[in-house]
Order: sequence, then structure tokens, then C-alpha cells
Amino acid sequence: MPDWKPATYPSISPYLVCADAQAIIAFLERVFDAELVRRFDRPDGSLMHAEVRIDDSIVMIGGGATDQQSQGPHIHVYVRDAQAVYDRAIQNGAQSVQAPARKRADDDFRGGFRDAAGTTWWVATQ
Repeated sequence: MPDWKPATYPSISPYLVCADAQAIIAFLERVFDAELVRRFDRPDGSLMHAEVRIDDSIVMIGGGATDQQSQGPHIHVYVRDAQAVYDRAIQNGAQSVQAPARKRADDDFRGGFRDAAGTTWWVATQ
């Protein structure tokens, strides 16, 4: 098993950034029997980040009170070296969204960038 991502996670996960994240979680639970795996709240108690499991996949969900919302899709990718991938993306014309850092109470070192087509890519190494 690779040591750069959680053992039970796929390498690539969709990342939904939505205004009412709790409603999306409830929807996924009701429709797909999704199971809440992790949840991180902001100091005010609102949802900052959550992860739900649907069968063998993880869907990541960001709460709406963030400046990281975009019209385009968000995709989360576990990689061996998040800093190196982030640096290559910036060198190849991507726009920085967040420099890689360990900011949450989880085990991930994560950063984000937006490509020319408007997709926001979040890369992380555990």
C-alpha cells in the first residue's frame, strides 16, 4: 500500500464546493447510502470540509463560506509529492489557489491550483 494516501481512498476524488454542504451530504446519504467518513468544522460550527464514502469511492465536500468557490469543477488527487506537483502546475501556467500546507486537523499536506479550463485541482500527500 502506498504511504502517501489513506489506504482506503482512491487516488482521485470529486470535490464539491457548495453553499449548503450539509444538504448535499444528507442527499448523498439518502440516495447512495453514503457514509460520512470525516468532517471538519470552522470555529463557528459551520462545515468547512467533509468526506463521504459511496461504495469504494470518496466524495469530498467543501462548505460554502469560502473564497475557493468557482464555476468549474474541483478534483482532489492524492499524489506522492504534493509540493512537486503543485510547483509543476504553476510552472506550466496554472493559477495558484492555495500553496501546499498542512492546515487542517487531518494528516494531509494539501495545495490547490486552477488550470486554464477553470478546473480547480487539489493535490495532497498524507
